[in-house]
Amino acid sequence: MQFSKSYVMLVVLGAFITGVCINANFTSIAKADERPETSQAVREWQEKRFGMFIHWGPVSIKGTEIGWSRGSQVPTEEYDQLYRRFNPVKFDAEEWVKVAREAGMKYLVLTSKHHDGFCLWPSKYTDYHIGNTPFKRDVMKELSEACKKYDIEFSTYHSICDWHHPDYPMGSPGGKSEKPNPNMPRYYEYLKNQTKEILDNYGPLGIMWFDGEWEKPWTREYGNEIYDYLKEIQPDLVINNRVSKGRDGMAGTTKQSRLNSGDYDTPEQQIGGFNRERPWETCMTICRQWAWKPNDKMKSAKECIRTLLQTVGGDGNLLFNVGPMPDGRIEPRQVERLRQMGAWLKKYGDGVYDTRGGPFKPGKWGASTCKASKIYLYVMDRQADDRVVLPPIDCEIISYRAFGGGQLLLKQNKNNIELHLPASGRDEIATVIELTVKGSAFEINPVDVP
Repeated sequence: MQFSKSYVMLVVLGAFITGVCINANFTSIAKADERPETSQAVREWQEKRFGMFIHWGPVSIKGTEIGWSRGSQVPTEEYDQLYRRFNPVKFDAEEWVKVAREAGMKYLVLTSKHHDGFCLWPSKYTDYHIGNTPFKRDVMKELSEACKKYDIEFSTYHSICDWHHPDYPMGSPGGKSEKPNPNMPRYYEYLKNQTKEILDNYGPLGIMWFDGEWEKPWTREYGNEIYDYLKEIQPDLVINNRVSKGRDGMAGTTKQSRLNSGDYDTPEQQIGGFNRERPWETCMTICRQWAWKPNDKMKSAKECIRTLLQTVGGDGNLLFNVGPMPDGRIEPRQVERLRQMGAWLKKYGDGVYDTRGGPFKPGKWGASTCKASKIYLYVMDRQADDRVVLPPIDCEIISYRAFGGGQLLLKQNKNNIELHLPASGRDEIATVIELTVKGSAFEINPVDVP
């Protein structure tokens, strides 16, 4: 890519004013979204739409939050010794993957290492790993193989901050303490070595999902450099925006995306806004806590499915989290909830996979998706007389049907689109309607629904 002199001067001037240090990585980051391997991999990942997030480790013995409870709910000394008791004898990688598949999920992201530093694979760069537990087995190896067997894309989450490692400057609780003799450059090499080890031993991965980038020791330069380093190892690896320093809190959007690396945004515990320009993925828990907690409040089937539909309708992916129990099983009630989601998607999920959000933007009324000449409406709220009124679109509707059956009535004019829903076709979660338009549905300008 060639930059004009005036453009370069503006960039340098802006960096000077804001105190941003731009190094040689700027050029590579500016090119990041133009790499053909990355662009194609991101598109293929978007088509999957629904994935399983898994937060797991020795902390499940205590039922407290992974990483964050170290030094707060659980004394640091006790937390760091939990791995010596960690023996999840009922772990079955194939069973986990089958649950994901039955839920309609297309990819899986496992916490290889969370903020507590414990590794779910036998890393040669630390002794704090699954191989030194009573269980000993390589969880990541078994899961990656099961994913291949059942056609689920395997991915990993990896924490940048490490409150356990002596070289990382910050410690527990929650990064609020400081280590006596930190060495951040040496820790950065540790991070590079471990992420390369994961790609070498368990790749190719779909995603490497970074987290823990908000603390001061991690810089934009570190993030941009490791992004490029990992892309050299696996050019089609998809990496989220938390690898660098551009994330805007829990909203997860990327500020200064031309300066900060990352292929997509990461709203957390909230559904992202409608956005077709920048890929995004909502990460959310099926209960309240990321790691397993006894009797944790769980979302209803309606809430789970509507969350997925509202996310896809905004052109995002949903990464839905479960926290397995200390014996290695995903909690049975969570399994049942996921199977309920999968059963609903088998009936009504045509508009979820391989689609784009819109053209009717999601809201209280429901959500819509599209592909080719089809628009899929997921109607969640209707008027008392069973009408749904949508704003006009600049495309003719040539046919329509309700997935649940029954006589659907539709009127289209220059002012609106009016639908009368059949009683027999209504669904408690979302009434699903397919519209066929003349031309490409994706080319229709997206519209807000009052």
